[in-house]
Amino acid sequence: MECLIDNIDRAILACLTEDARISLKVLSARVGLSSPGTAERVKRLEERGVIQGYGARVNLAALGYTLQALVRVKPLPGLLQKVDKYIQALPECIECDKVTGEDCFVMRLVVRDIAQLDTLLDGLAEHAQCNTSVVKSSPVARRLPPM
Repeated sequence: MECLIDNIDRAILACLTEDARISLKVLSARVGLSSPGTAERVKRLEERGVIQGYGARVNLAALGYTLQALVRVKPLPGLLQKVDKYIQALPECIECDKVTGEDCFVMRLVVRDIAQLDTLLDGLAEHAQCNTSVVKSSPVARRLPPM
């Protein structure tokens, strides 16, 4: 999907990524356009699917999720679909990628403690081999790539 954007669109995306609740007036001033011009740019970016939505950054620890784990998952023979459905139904899985290589999935779990992590992994063990890494820190948070 080729997406041609100019420097103003890049500036709009950078501002909205930093603060999705920025006012149109402030956004316009930052990118050097009028409010109607900025609003039209944002609308076009939404219509073209460049901006897919807006959201809040939530402190998971404040919700009691003090532990995150990356789990590489290799379904046992013939159980790919079952594992796929299991992962999709798992509320503690906050993101999952289907990957190439030895494993089929890499998922990120959020849990309250090691006991909860063990329980979740035990439920998966009869259907897949798992390799789990506990996240110590995230030096790079989700961010935009170079545009």
